[in-house]
Amino acid sequence: MAEIQRNRKCLGADCENQAGDLQCPTCLKIGLKDSYFCSQDCFKRNWSQHKILHKTVQATRLHNPFPTFSFPPGSIRPVYPLSEWRTVPKSIKHPDWAETGVPKGELRLSRTKIDILDAKGQAAMRKVCALAREVLDITAAEIRPGITTDYLDEVCHKACVERQSYPSPLNYNHFPKSLCTSPNEVICHGIPDQRILLDGDILNLDISLYHGGYHADLNETYYVGDRAKADPDSVRVVETTRECLDKAIELVKPGTPLREFGRVIEKHAKSRGCSVVATWGGHGINTEFHPPPWIPHYAKNKIPGVCKAGMTFTIEPILTLGTPRGVYWPDDWTNVTVDGKRTAQFEHTLLVTETGVEVLTAANENSPGGPIPMPTTTNVTEETNGASNT
Repeated sequence: MAEIQRNRKCLGADCENQAGDLQCPTCLKIGLKDSYFCSQDCFKRNWSQHKILHKTVQATRLHNPFPTFSFPPGSIRPVYPLSEWRTVPKSIKHPDWAETGVPKGELRLSRTKIDILDAKGQAAMRKVCALAREVLDITAAEIRPGITTDYLDEVCHKACVERQSYPSPLNYNHFPKSLCTSPNEVICHGIPDQRILLDGDILNLDISLYHGGYHADLNETYYVGDRAKADPDSVRVVETTRECLDKAIELVKPGTPLREFGRVIEKHAKSRGCSVVATWGGHGINTEFHPPPWIPHYAKNKIPGVCKAGMTFTIEPILTLGTPRGVYWPDDWTNVTVDGKRTAQFEHTLLVTETGVEVLTAANENSPGGPIPMPTTTNVTEETNGASNT
């Protein structure tokens, strides 16, 4: 063995030295063997050329994992392989599903009992929500044409760990990544993979953190490149969804019926020729990820209950330009529109106060994204005007 190692040549260009035990870590990660260099300096000098090998190998291995599945219309397809499982140090508090994938605490909850947080619980929610906003902003700042959604997952995961936080989606009901990335026609729960973002895409980032025994949840939809901002339909669905969330939040105060949020959301969506995806709704959030109450986003729902001071929950409407029905990919997570039309979503975690509402995950003046002007003309048709009440 020692003799073989002595005769191993360094991979550095024009380097005549024998290689030592220094291996390229990226090569190890993607399964390439025998990538040895004689020194760190040699490795660094050759990095710009050597990394081309990684892209070449990865490109030849990329594939659609569901070749027999009949995908609905649309531009998005899965690009595998998924990157390796990202780990969270044991020193960081883990939720109960971190090992088994089963949220046992949630399964034991009464669906009618809504938690009212005391001052200590409210302070903990402010803390975790502030951290979640930081992580979303850090991740969103990396959005640009040419990167993969897997890269955004890596950025998110690292930012969570740096804040001594566990990314709540990781292994939640066996979800394999640390955030959800949902581009274009993906309604929600897109799995970060090797697909490259294109100029003209829109992308939802859904971030959730677990810190100090409490969860935070927020998401926003972003424009990828200038082409997306120049597309009237993309702007219409993104900005209308943003406004729907804002209008719903204006209603939050003690005594407001939970069913009221759906009324104002659907009314505004219809006024812009968008449809509400009724399958998904907001939810309570505190020491559990998805406790009661359920918050429908469509009109004429029959959900009981009213807002009470000390409640924490999310409102997170999803609007689409087309029919508000979805279909799952075979990964059992990615939900896409049946007609391939684009969707957008926005979400905040909210605290009901004695006098109104505190937006715990509010953006700040330095947050990426933000509204842009609504186009003066839009392609509104009768086909897209309406929401599902099912």
